[in-house]
Amino acid sequence: MYDRARPGYPSELYDVLGAALVERPRVLEVGCGTGQATRPMVERGWSVTAVELSPELANVARRNLPEADIVTASFEDWPLPAEPYDLVIAATSWHWVDPEIRVVKAAQALRPGGSLAVVSTLHVAGGTQQFFDDMQACYDRFDADGADPGRQLTPEALVADGSEEFDRSGLFGPVEFHRWGWDREYTTEEYLAVLSTYSGHRSMTSEAREGLYTCLSTLIDRNHDGRITKRYLNVLSLAPRL
Repeated sequence: MYDRARPGYPSELYDVLGAALVERPRVLEVGCGTGQATRPMVERGWSVTAVELSPELANVARRNLPEADIVTASFEDWPLPAEPYDLVIAATSWHWVDPEIRVVKAAQALRPGGSLAVVSTLHVAGGTQQFFDDMQACYDRFDADGADPGRQLTPEALVADGSEEFDRSGLFGPVEFHRWGWDREYTTEEYLAVLSTYSGHRSMTSEAREGLYTCLSTLIDRNHDGRITKRYLNVLSLAPRL
């Protein structure tokens, strides 16, 4: 379900990364999942080693991308190889890595002049906004505040960039920020599938989750003819290793 439902990333993101890299870069990906960000890099001829904590997700990534070296491990515990990388990238996974370790270890994995790329996926205002306004009542009814990816959606222009973590380390130069906003249309079934890949929804009791999904399905089918559009914002933070 994760492999089928999770969205990928804009092709322009890889164009920006490629412009900052050597021709055939060595890449270390932190938390590849099933390979949503890995595939475009492999298709560009980049040599990718991807570290994934979940054995199940890693197995799917191996089946999808035999060209990549998929390692089942936590980034925090994985021993770095002797040869450094040109790029360390974490696509919608940085928040899962220990903040006491992640920046320093990423720097240790990079050659001087290499780049650390952190890609965030944000839920922002837009798309079928009426649905996202109305669905708050469903989350309130089933006491699912922690699961809600749409509460108080922020306009893209108000999303703030932040480089404090990189700056504090003293290991990286000035951070570049790049943004891509885009829309994804979902059927009712597709939208519930992507919700089911979020940890907040998976940690709900089965009874509460079933009630929430029934409430959301009714809204989409009754008010929006079974289809809604969701607005995503990807933010790339790109930092050069000193």
